[in-house]
Amino acid sequence: MKLTFFVKDLVLKHTFTIAHQSRDVQDTVIVMLEEDGLIGLGETTTNPFYGMTQSNICSALENAKHLVEARNWDSPEELWELCKESFVHNPFAQCALDMAAWDLYTKKKKMKLYEYLHLNPKDIPLTNFTIGIDSVEKMIAKMKEVDWPLYKIKLGTDHDLDIIRELRKHTNAIFRIDANCAWTAEQAILFSEELKKLNVEFMEQPLGKDDLEGMKEVFKYSKLPVIADESCIVASDVKKCHGLFHGINVKLVKAGGITPGLRMIDEAKSLGMKTMVGCMTESSVGITAIAHIAALLDYVDMDGAMLLKEDIARGVVITSDSITFPKDNGIGAELV
Repeated sequence: MKLTFFVKDLVLKHTFTIAHQSRDVQDTVIVMLEEDGLIGLGETTTNPFYGMTQSNICSALENAKHLVEARNWDSPEELWELCKESFVHNPFAQCALDMAAWDLYTKKKKMKLYEYLHLNPKDIPLTNFTIGIDSVEKMIAKMKEVDWPLYKIKLGTDHDLDIIRELRKHTNAIFRIDANCAWTAEQAILFSEELKKLNVEFMEQPLGKDDLEGMKEVFKYSKLPVIADESCIVASDVKKCHGLFHGINVKLVKAGGITPGLRMIDEAKSLGMKTMVGCMTESSVGITAIAHIAALLDYVDMDGAMLLKEDIARGVVITSDSITFPKDNGIGAELV
């Protein structure tokens, strides 16, 4: 067993802005697990909001290398448990390793990951396409560039309702909105009534992640469902979100990989909550991994590779009416 990893820069088609950051380039870290002539690939992007950098991700992977290469594990779940102390402060690094382990493991089984999980690609919901914060004119231009039936609109400005009203004039697509913690409870409740009239499906993370009292009010009075993102990072957060949100957005990078992501989805379903999978502007390595579990979800946000000027990998191909997986077993993505 050999573990290697390296960094890459993902250049975006357009500057991507949300309530608390903007970027033109997304840094990413690729992990490779090699054994018996097979290679498993995993990926994690960096994120300054969570303090995750290429440097500390690579450092965490280096610290876990001896555990991985000693090969005292037989499944991705066992590896995840074996290494969890090494990654206690860096779930992003653990995600990349876990993803690579699942890729390698299911390749050895001569199965695609979704086959191993007994999932049917026909059950995958349509992904939204994300429109970042920009001038209204540029947001409209981005929608015209990618004509899609379902958009996620990033908000967090002083004129959020005006943005949605103007965008609505140019498309009949369903909208989802994501305020990335930018609103107060009063704003969220007030906005929800107008947003519902504008064919918005749900609101994602309207308040700060620790504003629990505010979320109680939003959950009670909002005219739209609310989905947790920043408030639901790891498995222990799921139960805390019950009664505050109608559903959770599981992001594999933040959760620590596919292994805990599947647990989070199961727990949320057991609590009667809606489930969503999100992305962090990964290349087709990470996005293809997400696609393999997407049939479990009510909502899907896996457009990351579609936002790139140039992808570093080949993998799942997503259109507005189809999803095509790679022919190879495992996750199936490959670097180019």
